[in-house]
Amino acid sequence: MAKAKKSSSKKLPFSVNDFVVYPTHGVGKITDIEQQNIAGMDLELFVIEFDKEKMTVRVPVAKAPTTGMRRLSSPDKMKSALTTLKGRARVKRTMWSRRAQEYEAKINSGDPVSIAEVVRDLHRAAGQPEQSYSERQIYEAALDRLVRELAAVEGLDEDQATDRLEKMLAAA
Repeated sequence: MAKAKKSSSKKLPFSVNDFVVYPTHGVGKITDIEQQNIAGMDLELFVIEFDKEKMTVRVPVAKAPTTGMRRLSSPDKMKSALTTLKGRARVKRTMWSRRAQEYEAKINSGDPVSIAEVVRDLHRAAGQPEQSYSERQIYEAALDRLVRELAAVEGLDEDQATDRLEKMLAAA
């Protein structure tokens, strides 16, 4: 794959150094926009780095809207997600495997309100029964996604964002 740098003449939806949310990976930072020739086709690609996972994803500029890639949530949208955390847990009485699929779909939607619903529904306060391993895995994945977007939106580090969310969950 030969890289040939050239600037695009058309207006792009994102630019270098923008933080974006890629639904299946969470918050990443666009570090470059590059041209590559892949299978005989010239493609313009967003290069997105996810520091925490030590991963780089290249998304064709033309496909970015259909992948669900989006800007960080607005402060109002984040406030709505945080309000969701204060609500009462809604756990359906269906089989765990079915609920787990629904939770995974909500996390991978990239929508902070849906992710907050998963965190709210799977949060266990002191004195409540322990979570199963798979419940804990899904809870931690959802909490991590929410923490990273909250940190990026509000300019916090991840520890500050985690503390803030945990205090909200404890108060709920």
